[in-house]
Amino acid sequence: MAKASGAAADQAAPAKKNRLKLIVIVAVALLLAIGLSAAGTWFFLGKNRPVQEETAVQPAAAPRLPALYEDLMPPFVVNFHADGRTRYMQVSLALMARNPEQLAMLKVHMPALRNQLVMLFSSQDFAELNTPLGLDMLKQKVTATVQALAMREVGAPVVEQVLFTNFVMQ
Repeated sequence: MAKASGAAADQAAPAKKNRLKLIVIVAVALLLAIGLSAAGTWFFLGKNRPVQEETAVQPAAAPRLPALYEDLMPPFVVNFHADGRTRYMQVSLALMARNPEQLAMLKVHMPALRNQLVMLFSSQDFAELNTPLGLDMLKQKVTATVQALAMREVGAPVVEQVLFTNFVMQ
């Protein structure tokens, strides 16, 4: 029996040595990974950036002009036939632009613009306009219509956004 326990002790010693080697290798690999990670982070965060990149002059952006608002008065009133009843919609709009000269040039074409908007409003479905999505879609259509007319007549989109200042349906 003494020989049996001596053989087991001989096998346990190499197993402990193999386990110790494995722990040392894993620890060295872990330290190496941490070191490489720190070095890579330090390198990519710009500690070694050339001086010319830091002193490069960025082109100055054109200053943004303040917003100008043009109310379209009187409000638009259109009627619908929905579910066998006559329905009405009243919409007050404001145009938001940034260039006063282009806005003044667009004002000359206000009758054509009002005509296109009346035609657009009267072609809408009453049920769709009762939803938030339908109202948002109408706003996008109105903006696109105004910008298309401005491109055709003025040569620039002029209007950045169309705002509904009053919207009533009954």
